[in-house]
Amino acid sequence: MGVSYVQTGAERQHTVRVAGPNPGLANLLLEQFGGPQGELAAACQYFTQGLGDNDPGRKDMLMDIATEELSHLEIIGSLVVMLNKGAKGDLAECTDKEGDLYRSITGNGNDRHLTSLLYGGGPALTNSAGIPWTAAYVDSIGEVTADLRSNIAAEARAKILYERLINLTDDPGVKETLGFLMTREVAHQISFEKALYSISNNFPPGKLPPIEKYATVYYNMSDSDNVRGSWNADENFTYVSDPQPAVDGGDGSASVTLPADQQANSDQLLQRTASDPDINPVTGTDLGAVPPIENTLAKKEPAGDKGTD
Repeated sequence: MGVSYVQTGAERQHTVRVAGPNPGLANLLLEQFGGPQGELAAACQYFTQGLGDNDPGRKDMLMDIATEELSHLEIIGSLVVMLNKGAKGDLAECTDKEGDLYRSITGNGNDRHLTSLLYGGGPALTNSAGIPWTAAYVDSIGEVTADLRSNIAAEARAKILYERLINLTDDPGVKETLGFLMTREVAHQISFEKALYSISNNFPPGKLPPIEKYATVYYNMSDSDNVRGSWNADENFTYVSDPQPAVDGGDGSASVTLPADQQANSDQLLQRTASDPDINPVTGTDLGAVPPIENTLAKKEPAGDKGTD
């Protein structure tokens, strides 16, 4: 009969119950620990936005949700530790034979040997492929309507990842915890959407208005006719089927006005590095080229033409 292991410490937002060890699942859960859609990235994103927001209501909301995301980071980390607990002991105490131990930490077709060997079964600030967490995951630009839309998308992506993780396990305790985390992503998305639409002028982002003649125009940039829908409908856009050569009325070329001395240098550079279209030089690729297959076959004597002695 198995023995339950209880991790002591501060109370978590949700109780973590794991039925048994599963190092492979632990490794996959690192996507929500140190991955681009994970809880640390979300916490840092909302925390830095909250520090910079002058609206007291939004600041409070962002700080609350950032703090909750740190709590979720603790929950995911605890799941990783519990799922790795058996492998951690086996690895540390060397109770298995070498071959059995190797197979146990490299099985299931994923990179869980990284967490077993490099991090001793503990939660690592990496994604499931072992790529370290980076602040580049934090998607903020300091304009509240753009950032709130980014947050809405972040919660949606995280919700989808939790769905996929739930489908990878039959452990009822793990499913329950992941279901809680998935649901909180939905709650946060609702908060961010409410905050966005409580701003009367929430689109377009920023202060400057768009240039009117381009703002509601849809350009068909493909060779064939577009499928028409609300995204390019005549009641929402002026549809331009063939925007050639340039939509501003010019010829689409690029130009710059240079000072006289720089223009002279530019002309001299162009003349010095010009290619002659009238010559066909023999190059190294010509000298080392293999004859085309069809030419080689043409040189072979047909079998039916061979004479007999």
